[in-house]
Amino acid sequence: MKSIYLLFCILFFISCSDDTTHSSEKVVNISVDLEDKIGALSNAWAMFGYDEPNYTYMNDGKKLLSEIAELSPVPVYVRAHNLLTSGDGTPSLKWGSTNIYSEDEKGNPIYDWHIVDSIFDTYVARKMKPIVEIGFMPEALSVKPTPYTHKWRPGAPYNEIFTGWAYPPKDYNKWGELVYQWVMHCVKKYGKDEIETWYWELWNEPNIGYWQGTTEEYIKLYDYTADAVKRALPSAVIGGPHSTGPSWNDAEVFLRTFLDHIVNGKNFVTGEKGAPLDYIGFHAKGKPILQDSIILMNMGTQLRDISKGFEIVASYPTLKNTPIIIGESDPEGCAACSMKDYPENAYRNGTMYSSYTAASFPRIYELAEYFQVNLRGIVTWAFEFENQPWFNGYRDLATNGVDKPVLNVFRMFGMMQGEKVKVTGDLAYDFFSITDSSVRGEKPDINAMASVNETGAAVLLWNYHDLNKITQPTRVDVKMNSLKTKTATLLHYRIDNKNSNAYQAWMEMGSPQNPTKEQFTVLEKAGKLKMLDKPKSLKIKDEKVSISVNLPSQAVSLLVIQWNN
Repeated sequence: MKSIYLLFCILFFISCSDDTTHSSEKVVNISVDLEDKIGALSNAWAMFGYDEPNYTYMNDGKKLLSEIAELSPVPVYVRAHNLLTSGDGTPSLKWGSTNIYSEDEKGNPIYDWHIVDSIFDTYVARKMKPIVEIGFMPEALSVKPTPYTHKWRPGAPYNEIFTGWAYPPKDYNKWGELVYQWVMHCVKKYGKDEIETWYWELWNEPNIGYWQGTTEEYIKLYDYTADAVKRALPSAVIGGPHSTGPSWNDAEVFLRTFLDHIVNGKNFVTGEKGAPLDYIGFHAKGKPILQDSIILMNMGTQLRDISKGFEIVASYPTLKNTPIIIGESDPEGCAACSMKDYPENAYRNGTMYSSYTAASFPRIYELAEYFQVNLRGIVTWAFEFENQPWFNGYRDLATNGVDKPVLNVFRMFGMMQGEKVKVTGDLAYDFFSITDSSVRGEKPDINAMASVNETGAAVLLWNYHDLNKITQPTRVDVKMNSLKTKTATLLHYRIDNKNSNAYQAWMEMGSPQNPTKEQFTVLEKAGKLKMLDKPKSLKIKDEKVSISVNLPSQAVSLLVIQWNN
């Protein structure tokens, strides 16, 4: 059976290192001084998004949203496409609709809020907050409405999704009135104080096929949109442009053209200089490939996009302190593209997605600190896909109501609070080297992020490499200083091939596509964050303690140290 299991792992390009394997002789030393505080720990990770808004109020969608809300110490923000798209609310891959806007025979507007309300109601009930994406174009307003509903499936050319919803409006005043009425409706339904905490934004990635107009037409639409939002609620927060790939030449030009307009351009509605911009949004993606049938990630590609975006914002003196939301931040660009058609996407099922996530977020924080910009949020574009095969290689947080390993990284993030603490030691990579060259050397990226508050400390450890090859676990010695307590309790949480890993449990069951009720219960439990060992008492001598961990490839550990006195 074990030989069959190993063959299965290789075929799907996942890491299969075994915790029982003896660790390599090399020891990585990591030092954490709890008095060396470097600012408040960011909760920028508490943002998520997805294409298919109608999944929101379906059974698995509501279950996952509840789990996401519960794991975060702060309100979670959610961004979804297709909130203005015409249709009956039936979801499919990369498609959703709300039918907010239509017209009668005389061209008069008809507003229908019930589907979009059910989406926002689901968020608000869980104390979550939307990043309201104002898009896409209703069929009755599109300058090219036919064809409108796309029929895209994984493996089909991506450009097939860009149909009538991606075009400019035939009447900008009608568009502005739609936006105005929508904001007014939300204020009436949810209250001014609630809506002031939401983010509003126009469109998605208007520098590529999602926008079938010109750059000038997008800027014109932004002016009409921002004007409508602010007329309805002057204190509402509006931003953009949520363009993608700032390091691409054309994308940099687009972002700079938009920001130039914000600062000095003539407003298409008011005729005055500039336009409201309360936050800046852009997107960043990595680029995995197969190398000799093994997954090779590229974190550097994603970090270079982020670095360039930060650099662009920092170059505008009047915008440098404006909050930034990385509206989509992921290892690659298509959540609904499965591993069947894109075998490199098999990283999404197992622990490689977990270790990539654990390793990338601290580097994004460090890039923001380096450029001295105001990073507000990082949206992970992953949710769930209803009525799809189990572990199909989609970029999602759960499959059929069972959590995937990556969700447990966010559970770990949620358990880290207080002040961020400096980490030093035998570190093979820093954010400079990964941004420049990714993680491609002989050594893996074994590193940590640490925090401290009044009740204890936490250290997040990861063992990541772009190339998903099986290697022996590495011993990591974590030396902690300045512990103001005599005794403490250690809780060690782990994501690896045996722990916090429903995918592994599913494979060991024989990969059932129709699990029994008993199997589902086992899988559901396997998907939760698990402690590696029982809580352990620590004796603190001279305010110091050392903790040794055998960390497998693509594994993540969270060490939580609770003060006893």
